[in-house]
Amino acid sequence: MLSSSRFFYSLDRISASPTMRDLEATLDEVRHIYAISHMVLHVTRSSGNASNPLLMLTYPPEWVKQYLERDYFSIDPVVHLGRRGFLPVEWFASKWDSGRAHGFFKEAMAFGVGRQGVTLPVRGPQGERSLFTVTSNHPDAYWRQFRMDSMRDLQYLAHHLHDRAMVLSGMREAADVPQLSRREVQCLDMTANGLLAKQIGARLSISLSAVQLYLASARRKLAVATTSEAVAKAVALELI
Repeated sequence: MLSSSRFFYSLDRISASPTMRDLEATLDEVRHIYAISHMVLHVTRSSGNASNPLLMLTYPPEWVKQYLERDYFSIDPVVHLGRRGFLPVEWFASKWDSGRAHGFFKEAMAFGVGRQGVTLPVRGPQGERSLFTVTSNHPDAYWRQFRMDSMRDLQYLAHHLHDRAMVLSGMREAADVPQLSRREVQCLDMTANGLLAKQIGARLSISLSAVQLYLASARRKLAVATTSEAVAKAVALELI
């Protein structure tokens, strides 16, 4: 499946999932489409400030059971880094050399979690937070190329998956389809195609600040916190 085709197919499948069980099945389907080992959506905080209210993953059930029973939330370095930051967390950049973290990582590898991984923090519009993780057992060169080719896909999928899980789990009410202006649609569409705000301004013959205002307005109408999430939601709602 071509890169763009698998991305839009994955977005459509996420949007069409009517229940949490279906969404979990979709997560498993999407990880096979992208030919990687595992995908995880870990909601670390809901709008009601509940900790770890949702965990949706494709890991082996034996590893999930051990992770929960031993409360590995408290020692998982990726969870700690992801909760604090806004940027993707590369597993190889994490601190695996401390005693407990090193032992935890070795156990995870024994269960086939994946040799490489990246975790994307997601910030929702109502204060909720989640971590979207993708793991791989491919050779390092393959993983580096996959990261270069697919990071934008993963960022959009993370936000859309988070948004859908919030609604299906009952932690957020479904919103009506918003009405975007022509300029808002143009700015989101060009962003989805990889253009920066300065480039969008040049294409549309408008100022950089105007582009930023249109994107901010689109985020507000779509009830999302980031432009990446706005693009994912606009694609899912067929607004772009």
